[in-house]
Amino acid sequence: MEIQRTQYIDLLLNRMHNKMIKVITGMRRSGKSYLLFNLFKKTLIAQGVAQSHIISIEFDRYENRAFRDPDVVLEYIHSCIKEEGMYYLLMDEVQMLSDFEEVLNSLMHNDSLDIYVTGSNSKFLSKDVMTQFRGRGDEIHVFPLTFKEFMQVYEGDVYHGWSEYVVYGGLPLVATMRTDEQKIHYLTNLFTETYLKDIIERYHIDKIQEMDDLLNVLASSVGSLTNPPKIEATFKSTIHSNISMNTIRQYLAYLEDAFLIHKAYRYNVKGRKYIGTPLKYYFEDVGLRNARLGFKQVEETHLMENIIYNELRSRGYSVDVGVVEKRERDERGKEIKKQLEIDFIANLGSNRYYIQSAFSMPTEQKRIQEKASLVNVKDSFKKIILVKDVMKVSHDEDGIVTMSVYDFLLNENSLDF
Repeated sequence: MEIQRTQYIDLLLNRMHNKMIKVITGMRRSGKSYLLFNLFKKTLIAQGVAQSHIISIEFDRYENRAFRDPDVVLEYIHSCIKEEGMYYLLMDEVQMLSDFEEVLNSLMHNDSLDIYVTGSNSKFLSKDVMTQFRGRGDEIHVFPLTFKEFMQVYEGDVYHGWSEYVVYGGLPLVATMRTDEQKIHYLTNLFTETYLKDIIERYHIDKIQEMDDLLNVLASSVGSLTNPPKIEATFKSTIHSNISMNTIRQYLAYLEDAFLIHKAYRYNVKGRKYIGTPLKYYFEDVGLRNARLGFKQVEETHLMENIIYNELRSRGYSVDVGVVEKRERDERGKEIKKQLEIDFIANLGSNRYYIQSAFSMPTEQKRIQEKASLVNVKDSFKKIILVKDVMKVSHDEDGIVTMSVYDFLLNENSLDF
């Protein structure tokens, strides 16, 4: 069964004919090429675009190696434009084309071309590739499969599907593999031989052990507040390494640029301002995170939080970690300020949601604890608690919605329940 990645097709359709280069980014093996050359191409044909008006070039194919020469590929593209009307240029692994930035900027002057490109390796994986197109690039970021997309091909019920997804994540090829052995081998090798090797080669990293240790620290602390000084302290006390804070900052930036990790800043709700540090790091795919740790630290509570974060971002939200201050008195009657954490503040346009990942609320005390931060937010935006339990969506006396994480993940309109 083919996975229908409808949200990305919609994003591509909404950008058609906008006189910009549509740049499809994302981590390796997230499905960028399949999206462009299978799903989007089929959509164009279904909309009445003639096949002769779709110019497809896959630079990684051996038979297309001559097209890696800029002069050859430009001559070929111009030769394909034989009549009036719009032509759609789809280019895959475009980083294999010599001087691809100049070639694409040159092609932008042809009003008959609507251009779509994707690529891999460390150069194209990096976020800074967009700067190469001088403000004429329009990015569509492709995430690994969401849980809803994963369930399109999973042969089982939603609960067993969740158990698989929490461990092995959402890379499309992993979703089609039959055995645990296949998945573990694929994810482990992919992390080391592809992602990590790309980063090391691009940035000429010689402190490979320190990069390995940093990845292990980040993978072990998903959902925990951290910052470079705290990581440096961990290196000194636990790993007995003297890696500098500047090196840690550089390595974190490299991992972000490769889309392996993403940081969530802290936002003070009442003060309406960002707090510099600490912050949180999440992995773009939980399967890769688990592979980094040899599948030995699969803590469902933290991974559920990571999955919720990724889901919100895949829906287009910018996501922060919330902080709200509460005034209370200590045992001596002295007024003190207490900071309460909101797992996520999701913003998109004028919409905002406060979301707590609670996993389970077996007691009234636990329910009060999870609600505490949300109750102290006094604005009118929606407040939601997500639990793993199977339950009906409920609204309590404080206006807080509680719903199952399954309902949240499987319905794109779930935030408005």
